Amino acid sequence: MTQTIVITGANRGIGLAMAKICQQRGDKVYALCRQSSPQLDSLGINIIDKVDISTDAGIATAKSALTSIKIDLLINNAGILRNESLHDFNLHTISEQFNVNALAPLALTQTLLANFSAGSKIAFITSRMGSITDNGSGGRYGYRMSKAALNIGAMSLAKDLADQQVAVGIYHPGYVQTDMVNVTGETSNGDISTDVAAQRLLGLMNELTMKESGVFKHSNGEVLPW
Repeated sequence: MTQTIVITGANRGIGLAMAKICQQRGDKVYALCRQSSPQLDSLGINIIDKVDISTDAGIATAKSALTSIKIDLLINNAGILRNESLHDFNLHTISEQFNVNALAPLALTQTLLANFSAGSKIAFITSRMGSITDNGSGGRYGYRMSKAALNIGAMSLAKDLADQQVAVGIYHPGYVQTDMVNVTGETSNGDISTDVAAQRLLGLMNELTMKESGVFKHSNGEVLPW
């Protein structure tokens, strides 16, 4: 069955890979991004660019472009990673990550509430680095804190939308080969491709039911600790 799917951060990485898969299977895709890319342009889907969802203007642009469109699946994928440590502490980049990673996805979702109906789904691409239990190495203050904030926001959303029968999925994509990981300065470039991550994530979203709304999962299906 054809679905109407909205994906943020769709111009590259996991977002682009998900947009491609959805387009190939016949879904109607709306790709939100700050700036499109040749790869995204080539898909022939609905591109809404010049949208920075961390700003009021970007949220307003997205809302206007999606007016009266029933959304079956909203994928909040856009995010950033910076690399603070205790001895290289940067309040600006920490605040930046809170704004983009935690506040913006919730703000966009809240703005689009009228576009959802019973059976709609909302997915948040988060990270296991937002897990307090799973933090075995410290550091990465802004990213960890912003993703933990996103996780609790998504859980609240799952509770608040339960009566409307709108399910919320919270997903860690895995350690994916994207430009984002290069900011850490690590030699490893991820252990799975964007295509594999996208396939896994979309599979979980397809299987998402109200019973599992608000569950924090790895793309491999493992339930992750908070």
